[in-house]
Amino acid sequence: MKNIYRYSLILLLTLGVSCTNEEGYADLTVDKSAVSEMSGDWHVETFVDGDLAIGYQVITVSNTPEDDGTAIQINDHGNIWEFNAAVPADISSLTFAGSNLESIVDDYEITVSVTNGSITKNGTTSTSGRTVDKISFDIEFSDDPGTIYHIEGYKRTGFLEDEH
Repeated sequence: MKNIYRYSLILLLTLGVSCTNEEGYADLTVDKSAVSEMSGDWHVETFVDGDLAIGYQVITVSNTPEDDGTAIQINDHGNIWEFNAAVPADISSLTFAGSNLESIVDDYEITVSVTNGSITKNGTTSTSGRTVDKISFDIEFSDDPGTIYHIEGYKRTGFLEDEH
């Protein structure tokens, strides 16, 4: 019985020492997307002529397949209008805009025009009162010409009280 305890103790000590070894991690680097400063999930509201048209929904801003830092991908996941478009962006000024951009949604061929797109670091407060990044842009859909939708909101915090 003593041998079992002794071998168990030796095994646990060996396991403990091997788990604290940092060898191989000192040079670990995590590659970021070229548009990581603008990327993320956003809780946004949609307005038409200043009136609330659609309450909080989640959109995603991410890198395009090229990930060259010249465009962002905006996807509303069907929550607002069914759009998913690559929008030209200026990462240094956190702005984005583009006209007649193809929306990539199966069986729904439209174009979108995005204007006045901007992200403001620490530019607003979340539902719970935390200071967070703000997103704001205007969008027009080719199948609803002349109607400008203003989309504005805040970056998802991950806190339950900020979810909608």
